[in-house]
Amino acid sequence: MGRKFYNQKPLRRGYTTGACAAAAAKAAAAMLLTQTASPNMAFRMPDGTSLGLDILDASFDARQARCAIKKDSGDDPDITNGVCIYAAARKTPEGITIEGGEGVGHVTKPGLDQPVGAAAINSAPRRMIAAAVREACEEAGYFGGMAVTISVPGGEALAARTFNPTLGIVGGISILGTTGILEPMSERALVDTIRAQISVLRAQGHTRLLITPGNYGEAFARDSLGITMNAHVKCGNFIGDTIALAAEAGFQELLLVGHIGKLVKLGIGVMQTHSSHGDGRMETLIASALEAGARTPLLRELMACVTTDAALLLLQSAGLLAAAMEILRKRVEYHLARRVSPDVSMGFIVFSNMPELGGVLIKSGSGDALLARWEKPA
Repeated sequence: MGRKFYNQKPLRRGYTTGACAAAAAKAAAAMLLTQTASPNMAFRMPDGTSLGLDILDASFDARQARCAIKKDSGDDPDITNGVCIYAAARKTPEGITIEGGEGVGHVTKPGLDQPVGAAAINSAPRRMIAAAVREACEEAGYFGGMAVTISVPGGEALAARTFNPTLGIVGGISILGTTGILEPMSERALVDTIRAQISVLRAQGHTRLLITPGNYGEAFARDSLGITMNAHVKCGNFIGDTIALAAEAGFQELLLVGHIGKLVKLGIGVMQTHSSHGDGRMETLIASALEAGARTPLLRELMACVTTDAALLLLQSAGLLAAAMEILRKRVEYHLARRVSPDVSMGFIVFSNMPELGGVLIKSGSGDALLARWEKPA
């Protein structure tokens, strides 16, 4: 993963709440098993990167160990920067269980990464925590189980400044992150970085550009659509800027691949999709559903949904999914077509990761033709 630069200076990366929780869990498990404490530790991220982290507020006895890792967000303006993420570990007969304690939210509405009633510790951080604890157990020669509780003192107050209450996550923040690395999110710097990446790819002779908002889109394009990543740029939330920059650079064919939760906003012309710039996901789906024939009770249910996947399942149950998606397709196609000149072919593919929804939800009229011409792995 290349470094991001702004004014010719590298932006400092940070690490996610998930990485902090995993590092704290490993340190707590190691303390419990060895009955010794260390002021710091080396923690290996999923991509192999090693972090040297200070262990704070460590305590242990024969029954339990507990410690904290301070969150460092790098140059990202993240509200959890400097917050201590705690992990407590105790032995169990077998397996590794992960729970949320003080300051970690709990899920109260369906459609999120975790089921209703579970701690808001997403799947990727849970895998990271479990792997870190297993590593500590293996290093100590311990073959039993371990129960880990993640807590964030002050997390409930912090969560009030996030979208967690709107999403139905109560009592604290979420433990997030897919890679453990937190990329800096300065808007101007990110757009400058995207511009530089596009310029390099164009200079290499590429005329087709694959655009994905992030990891989900990249993985779907690569694994489900079989597209190579040799002319690919991640645009984050800057979809409109990226399309404009690619067109200006002389790319002739653009293919945007992304999850419905992000790209649904294009249906009302929102091209900067960060939640701080507005939402509109459910309103867009409701407008599409209304045009497809949805009645008022269903529209009210859609408005109460916290994720697009949950809303799509309701449309599917009502027999209106295909019709609503066709209306949404036309809306997205209209707004994207306005971003490029007629000599640039602009296509898109929108998907869901839920098995019940079948992968690809909508694609532009040019989607199949563009996909057929895209370079596939050897």
